[in-house]
Amino acid sequence: MTAPSGTPYDPTRNPDLLAWLTERRTGFERWADEAGGGGLFDFSPASLDSLEGIVRDGFETPEDVTEQRRTPFVQGAVWYLGEVFCRHRGTVWKYEPDFDTGRPAPFFAAQSAGVLDTPCVGLPGARPGENWYPLNMIRRLLIDEDEVGNRVDERLLGMLEGWYEDEDDEE
Repeated sequence: MTAPSGTPYDPTRNPDLLAWLTERRTGFERWADEAGGGGLFDFSPASLDSLEGIVRDGFETPEDVTEQRRTPFVQGAVWYLGEVFCRHRGTVWKYEPDFDTGRPAPFFAAQSAGVLDTPCVGLPGARPGENWYPLNMIRRLLIDEDEVGNRVDERLLGMLEGWYEDEDDEE
């Protein structure tokens, strides 16, 4: 994909993403205090248990998260989770273009959870589809069983530690 100036699109430099990151960074202390106390959120892997507990206590279904995805709490939770990944897995923030159009969708604008209109984190140079979407990771916490009825017990710390990576990736 090419940006209007003729330069290749850089998913780490999307203006909406950069503005959102700045807003989240500058509002972090207030978000942390309102979410349960600034001491809970020190960007350590262990702090993901606190975030997970707040999400599980505050939402019943993945759809509840989707409906409230533009609220200060969910926006802050998405940023915080992504930041922990960046700091501990060496990922970077990205805003990937839509697979069908090749252009970024309007930022956090879609009404459907299936549209990729949220930021993601991924390794530098990772291809689209190889990234983690913090909003979807938060939504997954509230899924009790998969499509075929198997029990699902998702954990944010497990996602960070790579419980869900393919075995081929570990070699």
